[in-house]
Amino acid sequence: MTVQLRKVSADENDTRLDRWLKRHVPALTQGALQKMLRTGQIRVEGKRAEANTRLLAGQEVRIPPITENPLAKLPRAPKPVDERDAKALERMVIYKDHEVLVLDKPHGLPVQGGPNITKHLDGMLDALKFEAEDRPRLVHRLDRDTSGVLVLARTVGAAAKLAAAFRGRDVEKTYWAIVIGEPTPPAGRIEMALARTGGPRGERTVPAEPGDREAARASTDFRILDAVRRRAAWLEMKPLTGRTHQLRVHAAEALGCPILGDGKYGGQAAHLEGLPNQLHLHARALRLPHPAGGMLEVAAPLPPHMKESFAFLGFEVPRTPKPRRGA
Repeated sequence: MTVQLRKVSADENDTRLDRWLKRHVPALTQGALQKMLRTGQIRVEGKRAEANTRLLAGQEVRIPPITENPLAKLPRAPKPVDERDAKALERMVIYKDHEVLVLDKPHGLPVQGGPNITKHLDGMLDALKFEAEDRPRLVHRLDRDTSGVLVLARTVGAAAKLAAAFRGRDVEKTYWAIVIGEPTPPAGRIEMALARTGGPRGERTVPAEPGDREAARASTDFRILDAVRRRAAWLEMKPLTGRTHQLRVHAAEALGCPILGDGKYGGQAAHLEGLPNQLHLHARALRLPHPAGGMLEVAAPLPPHMKESFAFLGFEVPRTPKPRRGA
């Protein structure tokens, strides 16, 4: 092999260099990549670069000869998606254009793999290629038991822009939850730093101890939309930060009102007789910058178990607005 000079396409604008290289040179191992960057063999526009360098459309990347390592573990090809699963995934689509795909993720579907998880969304994304050449890409996550709006990117360039929007907190997220009890005051902002504790498969998010330097700032706006005699309340929750299990911990610890069905953070206090014993947390809506310009607003209807609880508690199920893209 010889030295290659490859140009970054318009669709790859703002992609990290290491991810760009993994896409163009699948045989390149992480160790070899780091060594070539450290020794200056990989260059961008003739200059040394770091793994996290953001590439711009039209830039030229120097790729040195790559000796294929027969022991290197190449990414496994995704398993074919079962026809029934593929049709179910297609029914989840609530918005689609050339760059963005939005799903209404059901309760119980993991977004990615993990211990004892054999079926997950990331492993079935080939079923959502439609007319595109590449499979869509995840740009954010929802917990397995959280339902609602999940955004996918259909191109490399869209993935970079959307991921940057989520990192930069340019996305307005609206969640709905049913909580046990009725928070006082009925609206406000929760400021409670969070920390992670526990080991593999036993991790938990907990309120941080004062002075904990590893704690992560976490902020959530909330307001009551309806309530039933202090027995339960329907909350609108807007996370201003994106910490793991942030809304669940803020509800249970800061408000003293755990989310219905959240045994992990609410224990027995998170259950009400006669109501489904499932997590009642729903990613209702997102408002985010569209990769091609303007703002995209999309909402997802309540999942079946939350509709059942709304009816039981006497909450009126509101109409779900159609997706809207505007200035």
